[in-house]
Amino acid sequence: MFSSFVSRLLLVSAAAVPIALAKPEQIRAVQSPIFHYYLQAYPQDPQIPVMGPEASSEYFNIAGTIQSTNSSLYLNIGGDSTSYKTLTFADAGSTDAWALEGDTIITSTGSSFGRQLNFLVCQLTGQYWQVYLQTGSDTPAGKTCSNYQSLHLPCLC
Repeated sequence: MFSSFVSRLLLVSAAAVPIALAKPEQIRAVQSPIFHYYLQAYPQDPQIPVMGPEASSEYFNIAGTIQSTNSSLYLNIGGDSTSYKTLTFADAGSTDAWALEGDTIITSTGSSFGRQLNFLVCQLTGQYWQVYLQTGSDTPAGKTCSNYQSLHLPCLC
């Protein structure tokens, strides 16, 4: 009787304390020209988030904020007046709007950005493309860019 009670108590306790630790994941692109490029810090300026080769990709924890497990830096969204918002890596997480929709990186509906799942990328050098959150259709003049990109976790299948 006592062991049955203890077993039930342990089951109730375990149910009340959810343990859902997500493992750090790579964040990748799925469309040309950045197909299978991965989110990482730009080698020439670690505050600039870029899509680049898998060999130098970083791993991230996603839970309202996006934090690199490689550098401990957070991915933040700037307050630009254009529809494309500058993303930066910083020591503190000032953006808590990040969410997942399946395997897709989005900003949550309740955030000041609303539900956004499009990104703009503009080529910096060679294999590196700077990433912006896209909330409309603006693009910077004089740059090679690709609009309406989406970012994803590796296949959840």
